[in-house]
Amino acid sequence: MASKEPSIEPSIEPSIEPSIEPWLRGSETDVPAVGRAVLHALQLADEDLRKWCSVLSDEQLNTSPAGIPSVAFHIRHLARSIDRLLTYAEAGELSKEQMALLRAEGSRDTTKTQLFSELTAALNDAAVRVRAIVHTNMEEPRTVGKKRLPTTVGGLLVHVADHTQRHVGQAITTARVVAGLHADSGTKKAV
Repeated sequence: MASKEPSIEPSIEPSIEPSIEPWLRGSETDVPAVGRAVLHALQLADEDLRKWCSVLSDEQLNTSPAGIPSVAFHIRHLARSIDRLLTYAEAGELSKEQMALLRAEGSRDTTKTQLFSELTAALNDAAVRVRAIVHTNMEEPRTVGKKRLPTTVGGLLVHVADHTQRHVGQAITTARVVAGLHADSGTKKAV
């Protein structure tokens, strides 16, 4: 019996039709455009991370190839940064707990179950918060961080979307590199 070459493609059954991205599904129509775009970006992040990263083992999720941040770091960072950015959009200050979670983002001891549970909770919480924030004037001033850098509610919401997607891309790229490294080393890898 010939051995099958391992694949770095996700183990998701291909659908009959190509996937339609959330922003093209006609959903969230009750939410104003900026908030709707943020919700769609968060939905796409969830779908892409589950498709490309949930196939990795705990070890692979925590691997930092060539010293770059691990897949787990990117997922944990985007989940926690969404909370921090929305806190600023709500005109709040970061709590001690948020700061402690920020400092722990580089931890390399998470499991897939813990990581994706945290992601799900963060995205669900964010959806509720975004739906509330969109009724605020998007031009209303806000500040970010200890230096109280100036922005607006709309600026923060847009940054939630673009920052999330940036880390999704980095997580997927790292997942593909890690899967490839595991294939090259002869160890069993995600398929």
